[in-house]
Amino acid sequence: MSGHARTKLALGLLAALAWLPATGVAAAPPKPNNGDMMASPPVAAPKPGYHADVLAHDPVVIREGDTYYLFITGPGITVYSSKNLRTWKAEPQVFAQIPAWAYDVVPGFNGHIWAPDISFHNGIYTLFYSVSSGGKNTSAIGVATNTTLDPASPAFKWVDHGIVLRSVPHRDLWNAIDPNLVEDEQGEPWLAFGSFWGGLKLVKLADDRVHLAEPQQWHTLAKRERSILEDDAKPEPGALEAPFVFRKNGWYYLFMSWDHCCRGADSDYRVMVGRSKTLQGPYLDRDGKRLDQGGGTEVLRGTARWPGPGHNSAYTFDGKDYLVFHAYDVEDGGRPKLHVASLAWDTDGWPRVDAGALTR
Repeated sequence: MSGHARTKLALGLLAALAWLPATGVAAAPPKPNNGDMMASPPVAAPKPGYHADVLAHDPVVIREGDTYYLFITGPGITVYSSKNLRTWKAEPQVFAQIPAWAYDVVPGFNGHIWAPDISFHNGIYTLFYSVSSGGKNTSAIGVATNTTLDPASPAFKWVDHGIVLRSVPHRDLWNAIDPNLVEDEQGEPWLAFGSFWGGLKLVKLADDRVHLAEPQQWHTLAKRERSILEDDAKPEPGALEAPFVFRKNGWYYLFMSWDHCCRGADSDYRVMVGRSKTLQGPYLDRDGKRLDQGGGTEVLRGTARWPGPGHNSAYTFDGKDYLVFHAYDVEDGGRPKLHVASLAWDTDGWPRVDAGALTR
């Protein structure tokens, strides 16, 4: 056989081998991922005692006495308690029975109540919450009150006050979810809220904090670019939501989440911020761009291990500032987990979070 023929034969054998299935080296199976948490929201399995690994969406925290209470999205609103902000114990959910009005607002409502917000004023704990369905602004914000958060207290009893605010498709270019109660310079209560569509809104509350003030006063806090020609029923473009206003050193800091939650490992949520000297705004980012004109300064974005950090809240406890948020655990099916990180401030007064916050 000539050299040319041997070369041709060898090349032919190599080509044939390339089509044979590989043996001995199995491809790693893809990691499981709950990519549609709107349709299939994750629910934590009950377990006794305190734990650091807490399944959580949209976390908010408040302290009563020596106990921290965590409220998160979940069936009837999920609640945990902690003595140290590190390990948490399950507590009774807020609503053993879902308020009947929720089913009138959202037909087929699954009982998974979104995005609670907890505050304390004049001896009363006020809990705002959201009822909605994914991808539609068929939504409402409700409110309940209690005089204590300790379920062992004889005074413990949640009283629901019903709907505060409702959005209707094609009537409203805003979405009545993700509430956050905040006080202005005079101590007057306002409610920040919103998701996608025309952005984040601010509306004045009555002194009782469970109704809107009349005549109504509204402001737009932040939005992203969206054509006026877009179908009003569509949430996008304009992916932002979850306002949380934190006051520090004479500034109101408006935290918000850009992009998308609830897709597990594919979530691209990130925490953004702007600030204003007045609650009503306008809020500016670090570069001086108004948040209601598409501005925003990034505070925290995801990592390969923990994608999609967002829906944060912020607090000062014992002189130390904290950012509380969820991120998605790629090592646990993309399920959302609680994170409590130290919140620092640079020399220009802008918030920053240590990159190590998402290494655990």
